[in-house]
Amino acid sequence: MSTSASVQPVPGQRLLPPLQVGPHTIETPVELAPMAGVTNKAFRTLCRENGGGLFVAEMITSRALVERNPVALHILTFDESESPRSAQVYGVDPATVREAVRIIASENLADHVDLNFGCPVPKVTRKGGGAVLPWKRDLFTSIVHAAVDAAKPYDVPVTIKMRKGIDDDHLTYLEAGLIAQNAGVATVALHARTAADFYSGTADWESIARLKETVTEIPVLGNGDIWSAEDAVRMVEQTGCDGVVVGRGCQGRPWLFADLQAAFEGRPERVTPGLGEVADTIYRHGELMVEFYEDESKGMRDLRKHMAWYLKGYAVGGDARRALAMVSTLEELRGHLAALDHDAPYPGADAEGPRGRAGTPKKPHVPYGWLDSRDLDPEFEASLREAELSVSGG
Repeated sequence: MSTSASVQPVPGQRLLPPLQVGPHTIETPVELAPMAGVTNKAFRTLCRENGGGLFVAEMITSRALVERNPVALHILTFDESESPRSAQVYGVDPATVREAVRIIASENLADHVDLNFGCPVPKVTRKGGGAVLPWKRDLFTSIVHAAVDAAKPYDVPVTIKMRKGIDDDHLTYLEAGLIAQNAGVATVALHARTAADFYSGTADWESIARLKETVTEIPVLGNGDIWSAEDAVRMVEQTGCDGVVVGRGCQGRPWLFADLQAAFEGRPERVTPGLGEVADTIYRHGELMVEFYEDESKGMRDLRKHMAWYLKGYAVGGDARRALAMVSTLEELRGHLAALDHDAPYPGADAEGPRGRAGTPKKPHVPYGWLDSRDLDPEFEASLREAELSVSGG
């Protein structure tokens, strides 16, 4: 792909040293956040082909893994060249999380396990799961210890991803960071929003700085509003974090990892693909999807949602966009992509910036009486297990 120069604060000088995640050295301290329906093997392959980092698979629930759910097991599909292989687990019951992590570690299904405490989706938080779970500190502590204890005999590091808290009046991230550090977690990542924020507004990078000042023995990663390599540089400079986590910013832009690697290595190059290069990437993504699902129709259906992200800002007419959003076969995809203007240049700022659904702030749904105490009421324990749903989070 074509590249162009961009201002870099310290040309030729590494922005950060490599990130150490247990026994694994990540040369480019950048993590691909797990996103349901997005970060499968196909998309991770595209991202890895562009730049370095830690690439985490879609989230699986601990219950689904323990029950050997075929969909959950398929999520844990990695390319032979993927190293380390990273899985994210979501759970609300310490015993189930422990067993899920034990299965992953003992059966060599992945080399690294991330725990999700960042999901703001109401159907999870109303059961006490996701971003609201750290409010019950004993439950949070038990889950983290259970995962670390299960993984330790196999030298599989456990990390956590969390939010600031439930809302600005119920913040948990500093305490949760210390609990995780004391439990033996390898890194902590903070999405600098509360559950109430959902994905709206501007991420509070100052909270990442406060977490970094508080948690001093393990790496702290920052997440939120990284739409470009320059955003990543600013986050590191403003917060002192040890690495960054990228989610929505790479949707339809796997080449963002090339930009990030260049920026972290102190190089000014940035990828600026013309429409022809984007079309080639879309087709490769389609081939990888078919390979992943072993089903052309299913692979094409899954690819459809990526079209708007890939084509953001490019001069592509409505008819072409609609046709690409309805493709059913690779041959059909090839034909629609061939009809695009492959000489159309990179559109600049129109192709950059926020993508994906931001939404609006929402009052978090929590169980009745959840905020009355930091301790877990025994009557909630059974209902908590119902929060183990196959949803994205962070």
